[in-house]
Amino acid sequence: MNSLIKPQNLTATLMGKTGDALLWLLAALHVTAVAILLMTLLSLSEAGATERKITCTGSDILVEMRKTDPQAFAKIEQEAAAIPNGKGNFWRIEKAGTAPSYLLGTMHVTDPRVLEMPAAASPAFEKATTVIVESDEIVDDKKVATSLLSKPELTMFLDGKSITDILSPDNVARLEKGLKERGIPLNAVSRMKPWMLSSFVALPACEFARKATGLSFLDKKLAEDAIADGKRLVGLETMVEQLTAMSELPMEFHLQALIETLELGDRMDDVMTTMTDLYVAGDIGMTMPMLKSLDPKKAAAENEQGYAAFEQRIITDRNHVMADRATPELAKGDVFMAVGALHLPGEEGLVELLRAKGFTLTRVD
Repeated sequence: MNSLIKPQNLTATLMGKTGDALLWLLAALHVTAVAILLMTLLSLSEAGATERKITCTGSDILVEMRKTDPQAFAKIEQEAAAIPNGKGNFWRIEKAGTAPSYLLGTMHVTDPRVLEMPAAASPAFEKATTVIVESDEIVDDKKVATSLLSKPELTMFLDGKSITDILSPDNVARLEKGLKERGIPLNAVSRMKPWMLSSFVALPACEFARKATGLSFLDKKLAEDAIADGKRLVGLETMVEQLTAMSELPMEFHLQALIETLELGDRMDDVMTTMTDLYVAGDIGMTMPMLKSLDPKKAAAENEQGYAAFEQRIITDRNHVMADRATPELAKGDVFMAVGALHLPGEEGLVELLRAKGFTLTRVD
C-alpha cells in the first residue's frame, strides 16, 4: 500500500476514480484469456529473465472498513446475503443415474492461497475422468499463438496508432512506470489496445513476478495435471470468444479504465488483496458489493450502468454459454469443472443455471 495513505483514509482515497479500473481487475482475475496473454507476454519480455523480489504489500479494505465505517460494511454484507449461492467456491453436482461431478470456482492468479484448493477438491479431481476448464487452449502455446494471430484486431491497433498517441504525457509516464515494475517495456506493448494494458497494470507487480518464475495459475495447473494423468480435457470457450467479449465493451470504457488504473497505482494492490481474501474465505458474493461500495456516490447511476454492462457481457452471457456446453459432459458424471469464481453466484450464475438443467448442486465446505 502507498505509505503516504493512512489505513483509515484508504476507502475515501479509493473513492472517486475506481469504477472502470476495478472492473478490469475483475476481468484480469476471472478471464482465462487475460491470464494466458499475461504469461505469453512475460515469456517474450525481459520479465522472464529478471530475478525480482516477490513481495505483495496490499491491505484488506474490508478489515479497515469494519472498524472505521461499520454501517458501510454492514450494507455490503446485506447486499451479499441477498445474492443466491454467494457463499462457497466448491460444489458437488449430482443427477440420478450418474456419478457425482464437482464445480470449483477459481481465480486466475498464482497466489499460494489460491493454488491450495479446498480439502475435498483434491480427491474429487483425482477421481474425475474428465476435467473442464474455461479454455483448453491454455495448455498449448501454439493454440494461444494461433488464436492471437487469427484476430489481431481484438488486442492491437492496426491503423498505426499507439497508446502514447491517446494518453496524456502524465499518463504515458505512469503507464511506462507501471509496466516497468512488471518487467514489460512500453515499446513492446504500445500498440496494444487500452483494455489489454489495463489488465496488465491492474494486477500487482508481485503477481507478475510469480508468473515470471513459470508458476502456473490454478486453472492452467489443473489442465496440465489432467493431461498428465490421462484425463479428458474439455474447454468451454475459445480464446477468441473470450477476447471478443472483452473487446466489445466501448472504447471509452477501455480508456477510462486504463486512466483510472494508472491513477490508482499501488492502491490496486489493496483491492486485489481484498478480493483474494474474500475468495479464500468463500465469500464470493461479497466481491461485487465491495467493489461497488468504492465508487463515487456522485456518479452512482453512471457507475451502476457500467457495472451492469460489464456483468452482462463478461460474466452473465458467458455463464449461459458455459452451462450449455458443460451440460452434456456433466450428464456423463465423474467431471471436475473449474471456472472463475464470479461465474458461480447469482440468479444467472452457474450454480442456478445448472440446477435449472436438472442437476442438484450442494455446497461442499
